[in-house]
Amino acid sequence: MRNTTPPDPVAAARALAPRIRAHAEENEAARRLAPAVAEALSAAGLFQMCVPRRFGGGEVAPGVMVRAIEAVAESDGSAGWCVMIAATTGVIAAYLPEAIAEQVYGGPGRPVSGGVFAPHGTARVDDGAYVVSGQWPFASGCQHCTWLMGGAVIVDETGPRRLPNGMPDARMLLFPARDVEIVDTWAVSGLRGTGSHDIRVANLRVPADRSVSLMVDSPRQAGALYVFPVFGLLAMGIAGVSLGIAGQAIGELTALAAGKTPTGSRRKLAERPLVQMQVAQADAAVRASRAFLYDTIEETWAAARAEGRISLQQRAMLRLAATHATSSAATAVDLMYSAGGGTSIYARSPLQRCFRDIHVATQHLMVASPTYEVVGRVLLGLETDTAQL
Repeated sequence: MRNTTPPDPVAAARALAPRIRAHAEENEAARRLAPAVAEALSAAGLFQMCVPRRFGGGEVAPGVMVRAIEAVAESDGSAGWCVMIAATTGVIAAYLPEAIAEQVYGGPGRPVSGGVFAPHGTARVDDGAYVVSGQWPFASGCQHCTWLMGGAVIVDETGPRRLPNGMPDARMLLFPARDVEIVDTWAVSGLRGTGSHDIRVANLRVPADRSVSLMVDSPRQAGALYVFPVFGLLAMGIAGVSLGIAGQAIGELTALAAGKTPTGSRRKLAERPLVQMQVAQADAAVRASRAFLYDTIEETWAAARAEGRISLQQRAMLRLAATHATSSAATAVDLMYSAGGGTSIYARSPLQRCFRDIHVATQHLMVASPTYEVVGRVLLGLETDTAQL
């Protein structure tokens, strides 16, 4: 058993803060993480936090993972997002046959995985393997990954296969990054440094045991981390990124307010009552939503460890807390952007980058507004589709 993750991933993330901040503008301009940043994050084990220990990962508690992501995102939202994607994707190792998981995650160095859960591909059954074709958008961090994955609908001679509930049988297939074409599509408003381009394969043969269904398969590893729903972990990670971006925005505005005297004024920005109110409101929004998020994570973690299962209600609360934290973080960033005045509009301003980054994070399906509807139905005892909770 080997473990490449440091004993305290949060401390490791904070120690890397100066290096991450130093490359933030480079990440933005290149539309990908600077190789030096990606290598440092991987060397610190932050990309491998959710990989089982037996395959060289950290298998850390979910709250530790989210705090580490938040710490990275407070230095640069794009770097935090890439940590979130690599870490949560690493959970797939727990679903794979051990020999395959060892091949993908336990190889030389520190393998990094990424990809897209959505079934934008098709996979034809072919003698114990799948022949997959597809193009997947939003493949964050694809340029520093060693393995990538894409969701695909399984088809055989009769057409798309169906699950017992009538839904298409969709699986995620893993392939070496060298077999994947990266399609340059990442021309966006925020989180530019994530390199979330499209990835594409055509008629690529993938062994059947290098695939996973998050709807049907159960984890093969017994750790409490793998009791957590994969979509819940993803939502929690996005919330961690969002809280980190909000923390950065509050810090940037605080520093700006101490030195800026607005045009036509004789008082520093920090002396304006409106700005004082905005900072207090932003800080309260972040602290309150963070408390809800981490309390919910810890309660659910305790249930996973004690009972080996997580109830539907607990899964719903995880998604609610993550969505609420992301929304509250956006509110805090908006307040800080507004308080910064004209300074905030310049491309060189970190407040502008925070504003753009947070409003990309809020668009993710796992923390988007429809989540409130799903959770509300659960709370009201109404029948609803909970497959992605």
